[in-house]
Amino acid sequence: MHYQDKLRVGAAQINTTLGELNANIDRHLSLIAEAKRKGVELLVFPELSLTGYRLANQVMQVAMPLEDPRLKTLANACGSMQVVMGFVEEASPGEYYNALAIFQHGQLMGVHRKLNLPTYGGLEEGKWFTHGSELTHTDICPGWSATQLICADLWNPALVHAALLARPTVLCAPINSASGIVSEDFSNEENWALNTRFYAMTYGTPVIMANRFGPEGDSHFWGGSRILGPGGETLAQADDEEVLIMADLSRTAIAKARFELPTHRDADTPLVRELMAGYR
Repeated sequence: MHYQDKLRVGAAQINTTLGELNANIDRHLSLIAEAKRKGVELLVFPELSLTGYRLANQVMQVAMPLEDPRLKTLANACGSMQVVMGFVEEASPGEYYNALAIFQHGQLMGVHRKLNLPTYGGLEEGKWFTHGSELTHTDICPGWSATQLICADLWNPALVHAALLARPTVLCAPINSASGIVSEDFSNEENWALNTRFYAMTYGTPVIMANRFGPEGDSHFWGGSRILGPGGETLAQADDEEVLIMADLSRTAIAKARFELPTHRDADTPLVRELMAGYR
């Protein structure tokens, strides 16, 4: 099988209008069309990009079952490009997930439900959402695949390690990060840069981090969306604005990074599994 060496990827740094599904869908459709014109093959939107973040009791009003025709409209718009976007999934009456819809070829290719729901500082997700229970992995094209983790999922190192053991070529990281939302002393701006660079470099895996930019109530989402190469190098970074950023990833560069720092090869997975079982 022939594997293409290059993959053009993008991160859509947008601001979402809280609770306004139809307006937000139109914004997504516009950016999907722009990304397709520019040859993007994998496009990542921020966490909860269709709904906004501080939903509280609005969760029930904006939630969509997977059969919702609006999701089918979005799927049809994506064509051969794989698109990752955030929404509230209604799994059953009263059961709601902070989730990602993953579209390609007019189909819903997968759904990732957020695993680590932060309920500290100004974060209250555990009050409104149900915890996910599975990791997600999708094929993009021959030789290219992705795993998807949402925001606080990446602050649980065991989740990241488990997700990357599947050897995806790309880690998609949609987030909703506002300045000072954890605490006055915890800098989301500095610590997200550290977090994503560490994982990209350690696992030889490019990271697409898509954050929002702009206000929502009394919160300010600081942007900083970035695309990192397999050595942790910055390939593209968003300025303080709504913008689509893009970069070309190289499968050869990923292979070189993983050969030089063989984290996957040398991971003592049976031992890790045994040790984790002992802490239950």
